[in-house]
Amino acid sequence: MLKIDSINQFYSQSHILWDLSLELKQGTCGTLLGRNGVGKTTLLKCITGLLPVKDGQIALDGKDITRVSTENRARAGIGYVPQGREIFPLLTVEENLRISLGARSDRARHIPRHIYDLFPVLKEMRNRRGGDLSGGQQQQLAIGRALVLDPKLLILDEPTEGIQPNIVRDIGNVITKLNKEMGLTVLLVEQKLPFARKVGHDFFIMERGHLQAQGPIADLSDSLVKQYLSV
Repeated sequence: MLKIDSINQFYSQSHILWDLSLELKQGTCGTLLGRNGVGKTTLLKCITGLLPVKDGQIALDGKDITRVSTENRARAGIGYVPQGREIFPLLTVEENLRISLGARSDRARHIPRHIYDLFPVLKEMRNRRGGDLSGGQQQQLAIGRALVLDPKLLILDEPTEGIQPNIVRDIGNVITKLNKEMGLTVLLVEQKLPFARKVGHDFFIMERGHLQAQGPIADLSDSLVKQYLSV
């Protein structure tokens, strides 16, 4: 589904990602772990096309998308929920969702019904401005907006950050449902290990721009946590 092969990325003269390779299987949830500042968000932005890579290759369903624009990557099936959500606070919930319709490959004009089924609160508040929603509701809106694209791959950057526990639970349930019932592939950056272990199938640990460890989530041992994730 997603294959990253030996990519390198620089900010000015700083080498951020070093020959990084990663493979995510169809219909699984991969959790990208690591301390702050190790390059996780940079990697996500490279996958979505928001940042260029110097060399290496990024492939989606066997097709090279390394030099494809961000817009065309969205049309190819990549949905992205950035850290901080980045919804439009002055637009209504429905208007926020409708923005993504323009990037659908099938040119659909209506918000898919399953978005409101996954997040009933968005239907209840569809005429309210996004900025009037709670942090947790805004996160649900951001995820819903990405799902309007009908993506093959959903990328989430710290979806539980600053979110109340009941909505964290709801988001976890939605990710699991998307995996099991809809076959959607998910890649998420996550700091909360219990959440990562609950929703993830595989883990990928980064340190200083390198991929240091990976494997089934059941193999995420205490020694790996201590070595690469403890602060």
